Amino acid sequence: MSKTFIVGISGGSGSGKTSFINQLKESFSKEEICFISQDDYYRPKEDQLEDGLGVTNYDLPTSINKKEFRKDLEKLMNGEVVERPEYTFNNAEAEVKMLVFHPAPIIVVEGLFIYHYKKVNKLLDLKVFVHAKENLKIIRRIKRDQLERNYPLDDVLYRYENHVLPSFEKYIEPYINDCDLVINNNEDFGMGLEVLKGFFGSRLTGKG
Repeated sequence: MSKTFIVGISGGSGSGKTSFINQLKESFSKEEICFISQDDYYRPKEDQLEDGLGVTNYDLPTSINKKEFRKDLEKLMNGEVVERPEYTFNNAEAEVKMLVFHPAPIIVVEGLFIYHYKKVNKLLDLKVFVHAKENLKIIRRIKRDQLERNYPLDDVLYRYENHVLPSFEKYIEPYINDCDLVINNNEDFGMGLEVLKGFFGSRLTGKG
């Protein structure tokens, strides 16, 4: 049995990681690629740290249960099925689904801090970074948080300035030079997507 190929995909909030990964998912079956996201390993709100004004900060490496995240990734690498309750971003009205992850020849690991977690970083065979200009990221973040999560604009801007941007500069951006593929998403990530799809296709057919 050939070794599972582990791919990391990271980038700042608003860079377009989620859209990029969703399009990747459309091109491959669950038998070919398993996608696992750091987002489903957020700690409960009561376990999160607060800033000096008492605002909960979800943009810290400690916001994620990295031990469970790594443990489940290692289970998948060992051919085990993993079950995990979906994280609903503290939406009390959301129906919590049970997510089931099946082992596959390629595992895509996605998240803000996957390169910062040393033990997770060491497991990655290929590192991808989705990047965009700061002004574009904040515009995308505003649209997402207001439309999808119903967050007030003042709250979105406060969190971006005091939580999101400092975290990006300290825990995410420093790893960009260690990545194998940097995808520019200022306008469109289409070409980068095609490159990665082609690479995955070659590996799955034994030609890569």
